[in-house]
Amino acid sequence: MKDNIILIGMPSCGKSTIGVVLAKALGYRFVDSDLVIQEKTGLLLSEIIDSRGLEGFNKIEDEINSSLDYHKAVIATGGSVVYGEHAIEHLRSIGRVIYLELSYEELCDRIGDLTARGVSIKVGQTFRDLYEERKPLYEKYADITVHISHLSIREIVHLLKKELAI
Repeated sequence: MKDNIILIGMPSCGKSTIGVVLAKALGYRFVDSDLVIQEKTGLLLSEIIDSRGLEGFNKIEDEINSSLDYHKAVIATGGSVVYGEHAIEHLRSIGRVIYLELSYEELCDRIGDLTARGVSIKVGQTFRDLYEERKPLYEKYADITVHISHLSIREIVHLLKKELAI
């Protein structure tokens, strides 16, 4: 049953913040998949990356996101969810996937410390490299792409409800 809304996009684009407000507006549950990963592993995302490496983290993320079982939920995913074939296939089967697209420049203004955030980024890779690598994946897997540059949370939620015909 595709009664969930799945938010994908770059780290710091606002998936969790927008997700909470959208869930309230729709009367849905809100789920942050990064918090589910931390809860199930007992570790912070950055600790998983430090102890298991990126490959290990991506495997754990794929497994946990593949097992999410919610109905009428807004699910904010980690930015690296698009690397998990099983997870993205599962999420697409249980909901509509929305890519929250924000410009690289705006993301840079928001991102802060990548390591502290637990961002899945390769050694030597820049944030620009990560953006260029992931953008086509978000576009590929999204049912709907919503451009959120220079919009308030309220405007984004209104736009999402319109796009989803809710």
